[in-house]
Amino acid sequence: MSKVVQSKNFKYIVLALLFLGWCLGNLDRFVMNYAIVGITQDLGLSASAQGIILSSFFLGYAIMQIPGGALADRFGYRKVILVSVFAWSIFTILTGSAWSLFSLIFVRFLFGIGEGSFFPSGSKAIATTFPINQRSSAMSIMLASGAIMGVVTPILTSQALETIGWRTLFYIIGAVGILVTILMFFLLKEPAQPLQSEAVPAPKEKVPFKVVLKTPMIWNLFIGYFSIYAVNWGLQSWMPTYMVNVRGLDMTQMGLLSAIPAVISIFTMLLSGYILDRIPAGKDRIIASVFGIFVALFLYLMSTAGSIAMFITHQTIVTALAGFISTLIISKSLKTMPETVVATANGFINTGAQLAGFLTPMLIGFLVEASGGSYTAAFVMLIAFAVICSASLMLSRRSDKIKPTDIQPTTV
Repeated sequence: MSKVVQSKNFKYIVLALLFLGWCLGNLDRFVMNYAIVGITQDLGLSASAQGIILSSFFLGYAIMQIPGGALADRFGYRKVILVSVFAWSIFTILTGSAWSLFSLIFVRFLFGIGEGSFFPSGSKAIATTFPINQRSSAMSIMLASGAIMGVVTPILTSQALETIGWRTLFYIIGAVGILVTILMFFLLKEPAQPLQSEAVPAPKEKVPFKVVLKTPMIWNLFIGYFSIYAVNWGLQSWMPTYMVNVRGLDMTQMGLLSAIPAVISIFTMLLSGYILDRIPAGKDRIIASVFGIFVALFLYLMSTAGSIAMFITHQTIVTALAGFISTLIISKSLKTMPETVVATANGFINTGAQLAGFLTPMLIGFLVEASGGSYTAAFVMLIAFAVICSASLMLSRRSDKIKPTDIQPTTV
């Protein structure tokens, strides 16, 4: 009953629902970066404990990437997405009920498990419904939800946290998630037949996951995504605290200034998808590799900025460049992998990003605490990750993909 004949506008309905769902997913994640300031005060937590809380979500999220992709490849994206949105909404509500460090870590871990299937399933939906020359654009629209929530979250959160408190805020967001699940239940469908592409033929036989792991390009994308998301989540998880504790801003000022990089990144993210669908094969990775070096440069300039205006300017440039790199990495496999394994492949690549999300906030917390509140070591670590990302993309080649000879018939 969930299978439908693909109409002219079918792919846009699917993309709109993916965008809505990922807006909610990013809101649920981002709000913790701002609520953590009040949570640590209420529960009396240290900087290292704060880092563990921020990282616990990503451990669960990373664990679920490959299984979530495999489930979407096996059962279709609709069922997996519905379960994912409902599950993370329940755990958002439970976040507001946390009473201790352990309970908060446990709930955020389960939150990550619940949300972990959405992204690989969404990748499956894009690969199934969009032709190859539109997949970067479609992926950039889905990813742009993160940039939009980067604008909305600090503005909404900074006001809400001072009025209704962090517990009530999590209750409300979780309730909205349940409503979104109901909407998707009625509107999100799957095509009766997947969209076929001459550039990426869909084999009749199942592609073994070990074949995916033997593809050098996949490992380069994994390392690149890990590294650029170490930068992304390092900044997103700790910059609110940094701006309040080091730069001396209040919550409202911090919220408004944090929205500036996110506003710019909305447009740069959408533009990156449009450009990537039109760049000749091979040149995209070279451009992204150069951008990685510029990310490292502007991270250094952030750390040494003499004014808050220059700090935000450099952060905006970092965010824009990182958005282009992220779109390239996560859409590249959509254009080179067979449709039967694309969700699993993207789930594996996205595991790298989420492992970075797990490790980076925690590492920054330990570095800040060990250095007596200084963020210098943290910035050095992020700069190093940007350089690693640049190197991994330079080594990634379009020819490193699954070939028909790699596909072996499977027996039941």
